[in-house]
Parts: sequence; C-alpha cells; structure tokens
Amino acid sequence: MRLIAPFLVSLGLWIPAVAHGQDAALAAFNAWCFKAGQTADGIRTRMEQDTSSPLPFDLIFWDLSIEPTTHDVPAGVERRCEVSFSGNHTQQAVQALRKQMATPPVFGAVLPLPTTHTAEPGTVLIEGRELLRGRVAVVHVGQRNNQTFLAVDRLFDGLGLPREG
Repeated sequence: MRLIAPFLVSLGLWIPAVAHGQDAALAAFNAWCFKAGQTADGIRTRMEQDTSSPLPFDLIFWDLSIEPTTHDVPAGVERRCEVSFSGNHTQQAVQALRKQMATPPVFGAVLPLPTTHTAEPGTVLIEGRELLRGRVAVVHVGQRNNQTFLAVDRLFDGLGLPREG
C-alpha cells in the first residue's frame, strides 16, 4: 500500500494512494478541519494533495474571521468544516473524531450544547467543547441523505460559555 501524507500515519489514519470516501474523508477531516487560519481554497488544496483530485468526498468549509462566504451561515457560527461521504459509517466517524480530539492540542472539556446547535435526525454525536481562550466548538457526527457527515463549528467569541459575573 503506497501512503500519501506520512504525517497522517501518525494519526493512525492510513490513506491508500487511491483513497475512497470513508478513509479519505476521515483522514482529511482530522488532519485539516481542526487547524485554524485556513481559507476555503487553502483547505481544499491541502486535502486534494493528501487524497486525490477531485476530493472523493464532499467538503463544506468557511471561516468568517478570514474571508466572506456564499454559504448559508447559521447564527453564532464563525467557522465550519464538514466532510460527508456515501453510506452509514457513523461509528467509524465517531471513533476517528474521538481519537483526534484526544490528540494534542487536546479539545477541552465537554460543555452543555450551546443554544446555537441542536441534534438533527440521524445525529449519533453532538457535543459542545471548550477551546483555548474561552472559545467554544461544536462537533457533530451523523447521517443524512444516505451520507455520513462529520462537522466542527467554532462559535463567535462569547457564545456558548457562561460568563462569570
């Protein structure tokens, strides 16, 4: 098996040279969706270099702190990274996500789900998570339209964490 992007091996995610939806999506999500400071074109380029061109999965990415987007933006969400791929692979997706969140820099403690998010039909995991500097992210795994999806949203500063007063 020829490997692409050897650093993904250190994450425990092997990507065959011709990666298919599930493997490529899980590896790309964990490798790039948690890295700040990216543009939509930049993250797509990095994922294509790691997998194949065009991507063997669907990608939604935007970060309003860096550039505007044409996507519908849910209230309170500053940044979204989501991959989706054919079939029901939610258990594998949850395992890959949990492994990534335990890899330094480790996601903080589980928080009550912020009011910006709700579980949708097909959700198998949705959690609010504390980030550095008091920021909050929401991780979401589920199935919709016969596709597995993994998403991480970063909320605008001040949303999701109770303020001390």
